[in-house]
Amino acid sequence: MSQAFPTDNPFLRGYYGPVNTEAQAGNLPVTGEIPTGLCGTLYRNGPNPQFAPRGPYHWFAGDGMIHAFHVEGGRVSYRNRWVRTPKWTLENAEGEGLSGAFGNPALSDPRIVKLNSTVANTNIVWFAGRLLALEEQHAPFALDPATLDPLGYDTFGDGLNGPFTAHPKFDPVTGEMVFFGYSAKGRFSPFASIQTADREGRITRAEMLELPFASMIHDFAVTRNWIVLPVFPLTGSMERAVSGRPPYAWEPDKGTRIALIPRAGSLAQTRWFDAPPCYVFHPMNHFENAAGQVVLDVMKYDIAPLFPRPDGSPTSKEAPPARLFRWTIDPAGDRVGLSERQLDDRAGEFPRFDERHCMADYRHGWIVSGNVADSLRTRSTADGLVHYDLATGQTRSWMPPDGDHCGEPVFVPRTESGAEGDGWVVCTLHRGAENRSDLAVFEATDIARGPIALAHLSSRVPAGFHGNWRPGPLS
Repeated sequence: MSQAFPTDNPFLRGYYGPVNTEAQAGNLPVTGEIPTGLCGTLYRNGPNPQFAPRGPYHWFAGDGMIHAFHVEGGRVSYRNRWVRTPKWTLENAEGEGLSGAFGNPALSDPRIVKLNSTVANTNIVWFAGRLLALEEQHAPFALDPATLDPLGYDTFGDGLNGPFTAHPKFDPVTGEMVFFGYSAKGRFSPFASIQTADREGRITRAEMLELPFASMIHDFAVTRNWIVLPVFPLTGSMERAVSGRPPYAWEPDKGTRIALIPRAGSLAQTRWFDAPPCYVFHPMNHFENAAGQVVLDVMKYDIAPLFPRPDGSPTSKEAPPARLFRWTIDPAGDRVGLSERQLDDRAGEFPRFDERHCMADYRHGWIVSGNVADSLRTRSTADGLVHYDLATGQTRSWMPPDGDHCGEPVFVPRTESGAEGDGWVVCTLHRGAENRSDLAVFEATDIARGPIALAHLSSRVPAGFHGNWRPGPLS
């Protein structure tokens, strides 16, 4: 029998709380005017547990749910569906949660452990004609782009070697997808797979890199010549997991190690660089400057949020924030070769940019302002949007009313050949006072103007993670 969700976990209530319905609406009410040139679908993924978990719940561990907004001809339609993974299917049939967070074997039903199922709850991308729901420990899970019906695991013709990151990088010049997977030789193993697929989805590179220690590596960076893999001291341990201690924990004494792996070379040519202990969930963009240095714009935490120390004690009294920094690494320098410069002092997360300029020097970027890892912020504060003009150093921002929260800003170009930043930013917008959500459309370089159009849901899109835009009609 399904149990009630615990009431003492802030990630199971309010803005973060799951919705228990799947809906479909053909024509959402619109305030303002949807641009006639805006045609495509925003797919947004996030954790939405179907049932109360066994043991402690972690925000990163809920079942994936896709929220799809299709925009065409000035109209907006919507549907949401759980990703019907093997785990979701078994638990749905049993009518109860069977799994501990992150599939903890000490808390999970043996059938769940045997399934070794994805939760597919972190990102969703369109590549080689396939819509793929992603997390970071399993193969992508394919969905029908119109109905969101499950199509099963996609292993790229059985060429996939190990787990698959939630954040692959797409080369706009070659059409390649570059990706990695940590714990690539089994849970909490100190290995990462390094892989590339061509524009048709054929695996063209699959190698295995040994790491200094087992680490949760949520994201990475790719430039024209380098794959940049950071190993932060957020460590994984099977010994801790089976003994009931935290599977992932903050161990700053291990420091940070950053690997520069040549895209056109071998793993034997990998260079390692040392950096102070910190954590980065997401970079904005990454490229090489005229001097051949690797430049990474990152949202940096001094302490990894949302995870404890190895003994289970908290790492800080308050949820640590992320701030925008620029890291520069000289591939020819010594191992202590990382320099950094803070670009903004406000807290924020979910950085995005005009991805037609991925792996190239760029001008425009956007973030959600606010400390998204602080679940208590929903009581009175709001999350807004910030636009960075990196050429001038100027920023412009927009804040909704208190209690409202912006989701990840996704850039949509007005035309494929248009200038950088010429287009729109789309995001979900939670209306706290009404406990429902909107799809918001902004002029990308005039965020401060506020939304130029809002498509109104009567239901709520919970706090989630990542999404992407697929251009064109659904058919």
